[in-house]
Amino acid sequence: MAKTRFEDHYRTVVHPALMAEFGYKNPLAAPRLLKIVVNMGVGEAVQDAKKIDAAQAELGAITGQHPVVTRAKRSIATFKLRKGMPIGCKVTLRRERMYEFLDRLITIALPRVRDFRGISARSFDGRGNFALGLKEQIVFPEIDYDRVDAVRGMNVVVCTSAKTDAEAKALLKGFDMPFVG
Repeated sequence: MAKTRFEDHYRTVVHPALMAEFGYKNPLAAPRLLKIVVNMGVGEAVQDAKKIDAAQAELGAITGQHPVVTRAKRSIATFKLRKGMPIGCKVTLRRERMYEFLDRLITIALPRVRDFRGISARSFDGRGNFALGLKEQIVFPEIDYDRVDAVRGMNVVVCTSAKTDAEAKALLKGFDMPFVG
């Protein structure tokens, strides 16, 4: 039996629907979620190194996993950025934590976004991966609004085993991803 609600939903509802819709013979040919990468850029960390710690704590609370600090690959004088300086943090989620995060993203966080009308269906990369940007981290219930020092955005990339965008969109639609258009 599956450990999370979305994992169970995939095995019982989404997977059989994908098998029927695309006519797969082999059950392993049906697309599935591989990983979700959550990235938070912290440009203010160039001036104040403590900002990266706050971003790391918030991203850790949202995902339930310790984030990795990303560092600058090259120096850019106009941004006063030197090679090796911390400029963000990221988390790669797999298995149960991935399904748990997707569940919270779709059912709790996205409906809390201001003026939310749906997600653009054009955010696929051509190889079955989907990218989504959030303008503020406070849409997640794990973040206490009173303790937030700055509102930061984040990128969420959903990597699937789908070969085409149509297969990936059908997979995410099975999880009730609110696409528009």
